Amino acid sequence: MIKKERHVLVILPHPDDEAFGISGSISMYREMGVPVTYACLTLGEMGRNLGNPPFATRETLPQIRKAELIKACEALGLDDLRMMGFRDKTIEFEDDEKMVQLVTDLIKETNPSLIISFYPGLAVHPDHDASGRAVVRAVRRIEPEKRPTLYTIAFANNTKDVLGEPDIIHDISDTFDKKLAALKAHASQTVWMMKDLEEKLAAGDPEMNSRFRYERFYTYNWENDFE
Repeated sequence: MIKKERHVLVILPHPDDEAFGISGSISMYREMGVPVTYACLTLGEMGRNLGNPPFATRETLPQIRKAELIKACEALGLDDLRMMGFRDKTIEFEDDEKMVQLVTDLIKETNPSLIISFYPGLAVHPDHDASGRAVVRAVRRIEPEKRPTLYTIAFANNTKDVLGEPDIIHDISDTFDKKLAALKAHASQTVWMMKDLEEKLAAGDPEMNSRFRYERFYTYNWENDFE
């Protein structure tokens, strides 16, 4: 059962990160009347998929992905989208204190009871890890009794060796249609996979159903901090 929160703050680096990892949960929170703020750090302008034949260039891709992000958020009922203006694949090179301050400012403004981001070092992409690192460092500075809960997304190959099984699992069956809508909205990055995905889901493929109908998180353990 998903817990009703006061306010959820999502901090992720790329358009479509939310669609793959947490879109069903976002929709569930919104249907419960919980405010959700999504700070998307970049416009994913270095995304690998430019189409075959190409539908975009490096110059036009950011605007395409911006429009897709807005459409995905609309599908999820998420109306507080912040596009933070960083460049894709550069988050790891930003000044640490600058990134921590950005997160701190968002926390002070939104006063969330729950924050969702990536787990540093276990999220595969350097931008994922750097975003999660900034979130962890910002939340760590808050007095323990006042800290919001931090849910982290981790999917590196050694995740279970390091963290064990995820302690938060959301069955998003009731909002699964909205998750699919969000994935489809990010067409520049997902069109190649959607037909196969929907066919496998319709056929009851157990791996695909487990992967996409359940969203898994690790509650950040401050007793086992990453640094």
